[in-house]
Amino acid sequence: MSERISGNPRDRYEGFPTWFFSRVDESVDSAFYDVARLVTHIDEGAVTEVSRLYDELGLADGAVLDLCSSWISHFAHRPQKLVALGMNEAELARNDQAHSYVVMDLNERPVLPFEDESFDAATCCVSVDYLTRPIEVFEEVARVLRPGGMFCLTFSNRCFPTKAIRGWLQTEDQAHCALVADYFRRSQGTKTWGEPIAQLRNPGARADPLYGVWASRA
Repeated sequence: MSERISGNPRDRYEGFPTWFFSRVDESVDSAFYDVARLVTHIDEGAVTEVSRLYDELGLADGAVLDLCSSWISHFAHRPQKLVALGMNEAELARNDQAHSYVVMDLNERPVLPFEDESFDAATCCVSVDYLTRPIEVFEEVARVLRPGGMFCLTFSNRCFPTKAIRGWLQTEDQAHCALVADYFRRSQGTKTWGEPIAQLRNPGARADPLYGVWASRA
C-alpha cells in the first residue's frame, strides 16, 4: 500500500464546530452493534431506489467495496465481486451478495485493509451519518479505487440518533447532501475526486426519501 496522506488530519475539518462530529452515545461502537439487526433501515420504496441508482451507475460491473455493510447490500444483481465491510459478523455472514467480508470499526481506525486500486466502485448505504472521521474514510476509499472508480453514498432521514454525529442531527436533508459533497471536496492527496453529484432519488415519495451523493476518483 502506498504512503498515507501526510499532515494533521484535523486540518481537513477546519471550519466545523468542535462538537460537530461528537455523538450523544460516545461508548465503543462495537458494543452498540454487537446485536445482529436483520432488518432494513429504510422502507421498501427507498430500498428499490438504492438498487436503481446502483444499476444506473453501473456499479455491479466490477469489484465493489460496500462500506458499513450488513446482511444485505441492495444490489439488484450480485456484483462480479463484492467485499462487505461492517461491524457485525453475524449480519455480514448472512449477506448472500458478498463474496467476502471484513469486520471493522471505521470510527476507531479509518484505514482500509486493502491494496491501492483494488476496487472499481464503493458504496455506503444509510451509514455516512455515523462516521466520526469521514474525510479520512473518503481519502481511503479514493486510495483503494481504480482511476474513474465511483463512490456512491445513499441515505434517508432515519438514523439511530444516539450514534449519528451531532452535526447530522442538527441539519436537514438538503444540508446532509451538501455535507457529504463537502467530504468529497475536502479529501486530499493525489487521488482526489471529481465534482460530486447529489440527488433526491424519489421526489414525491410518501414515506422515506432517498438521497444519493456520488463522485468518481479523478
